[in-house]
Amino acid sequence: MAMDPGTEGSGEPGRGLGSTYWPEVIAVLREIIPVYDKVNRIISLGKDSEHRRRAITGRVSAGDRILDAGSGFGNMSRTAVDAARGKIAVTLYDPLVPMLKNTGSLFEDAPDSACGVFEHMPFGDGTFDAVLCGYSLRDAIDLGAAVDEMHRVLKEGGRLVIVDLGKPDSALVRAGVSAYLRILLPVLALCAGGRLGLKFGTLHGTFQRWPQNGRLEEMLLERFGRVEFEKDLMGGAIMVAAFK
Repeated sequence: MAMDPGTEGSGEPGRGLGSTYWPEVIAVLREIIPVYDKVNRIISLGKDSEHRRRAITGRVSAGDRILDAGSGFGNMSRTAVDAARGKIAVTLYDPLVPMLKNTGSLFEDAPDSACGVFEHMPFGDGTFDAVLCGYSLRDAIDLGAAVDEMHRVLKEGGRLVIVDLGKPDSALVRAGVSAYLRILLPVLALCAGGRLGLKFGTLHGTFQRWPQNGRLEEMLLERFGRVEFEKDLMGGAIMVAAFK
């Protein structure tokens, strides 16, 4: 299990994982590929698919060009394809080549794909109609730089759609979410994914580095003209759309 970044200097909360902790999180993600989807469904209390649908509905249209940033297997873009009845162009983008190689079961035809990090995207300005981030933006090395890059590659009028853990603004509720991630989640993940499931304990470390919901909304409004911020599970899950 990756170390807790709260005890290792990796930058201030809300700024990203930092260059020290990020490689450890990526190493864990590489290990958990065999059980990733199964465990994610359990630890999200069965709401991961619902949250993706709620975030994407009405924000992706036929003819759009979509970037699935931090795509993993492509679950976000698969949801978008269904919402647009297959009439969109998808590019998968992830730092892990093994993730990109495990997308075959989700798509009839393999989408375009590229490997890299949020902070340095190999795409031109104004390339995409929508950028999707499903449970991935929280793993940015530098959150501000990542959001800047997503804004850059979006067309005018484009949308950044985020589904992720939420970090409630209320200290009491935030403590409850933190306790769930630190204590109960590893038990559920162990039951769902065996010993590999224990690796999901890394989520607590990334949660610590993640900004509170109100601060995340402020960060997005510094770059985007309008932000729609929806919460579930008492603010422990968020569905966000930011419009350029």
